[in-house]
Amino acid sequence: MKPENFLNKKITITQIKSGLKFNDRQKGNLVGLGLRGIGSSSELTATQAIIGMIKKVSHAVKFN
Repeated sequence: MKPENFLNKKITITQIKSGLKFNDRQKGNLVGLGLRGIGSSSELTATQAIIGMIKKVSHAVKFN
C-alpha cells in the first residue's frame, strides 16, 4: 500500500520500531508525526508533507 493513495484522508500511524539509534532528521520526523515511542499512534490527515515524513521513516512505522 502506498501512502499516496491516502491523500487528503485520515490515516492512523503507529510506531513499531524504536527511534533510539536513528539520525536527528528521522527522530524529528517521528516527533513531527506525533509519535513518542513504540506502540504510540496518531491520527492525521494525509497531506504531501505528512506522506513525505512517513516515507522517511517507513521502516519504523505502519499506517492504515
